[in-house]
Amino acid sequence: MPPYHEIFVGLGVLAASVVFVREARRRGALHEHSLIAVTGALVGGAIGMRLAGWLETLDLRDLWLYGSRSILGGLTGAYAGVLVAKRISGYRERTGDLFAPAVALGMAIGRIGCHLTEAPGRPTSLPWGVHAPPTTPECPGCLTGAAMHPSFLYEIAFQLAAFAALMWARGRLTRPGELFTLYLAGYAAFRFLVEFTRANETLWLGLTGPQWFLAAGLPLLAVRVTIGYRRGYYDPLISRKVTS
Repeated sequence: MPPYHEIFVGLGVLAASVVFVREARRRGALHEHSLIAVTGALVGGAIGMRLAGWLETLDLRDLWLYGSRSILGGLTGAYAGVLVAKRISGYRERTGDLFAPAVALGMAIGRIGCHLTEAPGRPTSLPWGVHAPPTTPECPGCLTGAAMHPSFLYEIAFQLAAFAALMWARGRLTRPGELFTLYLAGYAAFRFLVEFTRANETLWLGLTGPQWFLAAGLPLLAVRVTIGYRRGYYDPLISRKVTS
């Protein structure tokens, strides 16, 4: 089978890079420091994906094989990589808003590879359930021919909608960092919910590993978005009138 996963991840990174450069140029932020931040994101993301995947097996032989499939690990690693790169270069400006639309589009494209190569999701009786080849790794439902949730298609739809929303909101939000905050909070909430349709193994209380990972960050993101809302950061998006 062709390496669809790697091909679409590569296309996603390419598309994200193009969007980042265009957005940085639009904001007048295309310079050495922002490019260093991109380098940090790529290096940190690659390390984070592989380390997070390796933690599932704790086998060094699996470090390269499984790590590239951990999106949450990649995002965490990319975020850490940007922070490290900015610290090294001495750049203090926020760069999250440059990354938000790029990450959304890159994720949408990369998930096509996941849909083509991984277990789609849990069994479902819904009319849009999909079938996958019996050779799909770690997919008991594929062997029995069961219809399954197209969980990766759900995420592709979310990421494309998020990309469109971010492109609409980018010229309206003036507070640095808020575009990235909204995207991160939205994706975290969506990913927690869509995990109920994914084929990932449950660990405790019916929740998967990614859900337990997200459970620690979701309350903090909710508090952060609430503070931003109360301070009026999102007024341009919701047309809320400020009373004196």
